[in-house]
Amino acid sequence: MNTKTALSVLTGLLISLSGSAQDYPAAHVASPDRYQVLEHNDEVLVLKMVLKPGEADAMHRHQNETVYFQQGGKLTIRLPDGKSMDVEVPDGHVMWHEAWAHQVSNSGSTDVIAIIVEDKP
Repeated sequence: MNTKTALSVLTGLLISLSGSAQDYPAAHVASPDRYQVLEHNDEVLVLKMVLKPGEADAMHRHQNETVYFQQGGKLTIRLPDGKSMDVEVPDGHVMWHEAWAHQVSNSGSTDVIAIIVEDKP
């Protein structure tokens, strides 16, 4: 599966999730060593995620979000129901999706760095 196809499938999967993300802690609470809070106010939560090769975060939730991959890479995304997907995200990729819960692991050989802007509910 090429990168564009994988990202399209991933985006569709994420948008279609209907499970309750509220059952899981926020990303920066679940994995404070992987997420840095850059801004937190009444409207948004802005996080910086850094995953080194072989690292993973804990299962967590995000509110509706826009994600900018400053530095992309190979990721494995696991959902609460146990399903997972391997994707290769290019540098500079931007994606949006509704609130969801997941776990991410870096299955590549370079750091993955993302800036995440979440709407406040």
